[in-house]
Parts: sequence; C-alpha cells; structure tokens
Amino acid sequence: MLVILLVFVIGLTPAIVSAWLSVRADRNEKCNQDSGLPTGLGQNMLKLIDGNSDMHYVDGMGYMIGDITCNLNARSPYLRCAMNPMGPCDGCSAYAPKVFDRQI
Repeated sequence: MLVILLVFVIGLTPAIVSAWLSVRADRNEKCNQDSGLPTGLGQNMLKLIDGNSDMHYVDGMGYMIGDITCNLNARSPYLRCAMNPMGPCDGCSAYAPKVFDRQI
C-alpha cells in the first residue's frame, strides 16, 4: 500500500509543480500589465505615430508612411520609397499612382 501511494505522489509531483508555477507566472504578468507602459518595438512605433502625421493605418498591412496609392510606396512605417525616402509625397517627381482597371 505504501509503495502505491509513493508511486502516485512521485507521479503527480511534476504536474502539481507545473500548475503552481503557471499560476504564479500569470499572477506576476497581471501585476506587470497594470503599469500600462509599452515596451520594445511597441514603444518605438508609438513614438513614430505620434510624431508623424503622414502615417496611415491600413487593415492587413499595418502602419505605412506616405501616399499609399503610389506604386513606389515602400509600404513601411519607416520608409516612404526608394526615390524620396524622407518625403513628402506631395509634388514628388517620381510619383506613380496605381492604375486600376475597370471591370466590365
């Protein structure tokens, strides 16, 4: 009987320790989220968005700088295009608008 009890205790110990560590990690994560401070790349992206009024959000692609209808647009939050990377897009000699074909 003692051997069976010992086998159960030894078999369940890793599961109990894992569950305890998981609960402790979740509790620590919730405490750290209350600060509300963005970290890493998110903080840099927020600085870019706040400082740049030329940035637009496009569903499925994220944030982009410049005129998104231009063929030469880099579709990036950091770079407009290879021709005029610092901008602005207004009055650019390399502006190439997309041509949309009409479907009949």
